[in-house]
Amino acid sequence: MCDLKGQYTKIKPEIDSAIQEVIDSTSFIKGKDVNLFQDNLAKYLGVKHVIGCANGTDALQIALMALGLKPGDEVITPDFTFIATVEVVALLGMVPVLVDVDPLNFTIDIKKLEEAITPKTKAIIPVHLFGQCANMDEIMRIAKKHSIFVIEDNAQALGADYFMENGSKVKAGTLGDIGTTSFFPSKNLGCYGDGGALFTNNDDLANEIRSIANHGMKVRYHHDRIGVNSRLDTIQAAILNVKLKYLEEYNRARIFAANYYDSNLKACSHLAVPSRVKWSNHIFHQYTLRVIDANRDELVKHLASFGIPSMVYYPVPLHKQKAFEPYRAVNGTASFHVSDSLANSVISLPMHTEMDESTLKFICEKTLAFFK
Repeated sequence: MCDLKGQYTKIKPEIDSAIQEVIDSTSFIKGKDVNLFQDNLAKYLGVKHVIGCANGTDALQIALMALGLKPGDEVITPDFTFIATVEVVALLGMVPVLVDVDPLNFTIDIKKLEEAITPKTKAIIPVHLFGQCANMDEIMRIAKKHSIFVIEDNAQALGADYFMENGSKVKAGTLGDIGTTSFFPSKNLGCYGDGGALFTNNDDLANEIRSIANHGMKVRYHHDRIGVNSRLDTIQAAILNVKLKYLEEYNRARIFAANYYDSNLKACSHLAVPSRVKWSNHIFHQYTLRVIDANRDELVKHLASFGIPSMVYYPVPLHKQKAFEPYRAVNGTASFHVSDSLANSVISLPMHTEMDESTLKFICEKTLAFFK
C-alpha cells in the first residue's frame, strides 16, 4: 500500500546525514531541528505558528484543551473517519456528536452539520479525508454564525490547496482556529516513527498549545495549568525537514497515479472513481473507489491472489463502534445512511510516491478482470 523503502532509498544520503547529525549532537529532545522544521513548515503552509507534538491524536487533544472546552461540551465530527477524531473528545469528557458525510467526497455533510448544532455545541472538527478538503468556506460561515470553534483534522491532506470563494488560495489546515496533522510514516509527509503538529495564526492559542504540550509550563518548573507530555523528537524533526523539501513532488506523484487509475477504471460501471471538489485539489493520501452492484470483499480477495494489497477505510462507521455506545442517545434519530453505505462499498488501492506505470497497469488490469 505504501513503498516507504523505495522512497527512502532515493533520499538515503540526506536522511542518513540528518539522523547522524542529531546523534552526534545528542540533542534528542528539543534539538535545533525541531525549531527549524516548525519554522520551515510554517513558511510552507503560510501560517504564523507550527507546534510539533508526539502524534496526530495528541494534536487533536491538545487543540481541544487549548480552546478551553469543558466536560459536557458537544463537539461535532463526521461519522466516517478514523476513531482518533472522536476518541480525544470522549477522553476529555466532552460529548462527540456525529454527522453523516457527503456521498461524493466523503467529508462532513454541510446541511446535516448545521442541523446538529445545539446550545451545547462548542466546536466542529471537519476531517479533510483521503487527501481533499471539506467545504471550509461553508464550515467557517456556520461556525461564525453560531460562535463555534473549528479544529481542522488535516492528517490526510497536508499540502492540499484550498480555493476560497474570494479567489485566494491557502493550504489545508490553516483556515480554522487550529489545524492538526499526523506524521505517521504512511502520510503524505511522514516521519520514521510517530509525530504530529498543530498550526494556528492566533498568538495566544499558540502560547497555550506550547504550554499544554510541555506539562503546562511556560517557564521551566512553573506549571500554569495541567498539561501533557507530547513532543516531536529531534530525530523525527530532522527526517521531516528533509522530506518537506520533497512534499510537493510527492503529492504530484500521487496525483499522477490517481489520474492513471481514473483513466483506466472510470469506464467500469461497477466502480466509482474518487470525485474532485471545486474548492480543493486532491493529493490522494488514499485512492478510494466505491464498488457498485458487486461484492467488495470478494474484490479484496481477488486482488490479494495476485499480490495486490488493498484496504477498507473504514469498515465500521463510528456510530456503530462499541466505544460510541454511551453517546448514541445524543444523536437521537440522526441518519447515517451514507456512512453505512460507504463502509460496505469502499476500497482503497495502493497509493504512494513510487508507483510506476507498469505497476499501475497491472493493478488496473487485475481490478477490471474481477468484473468480467
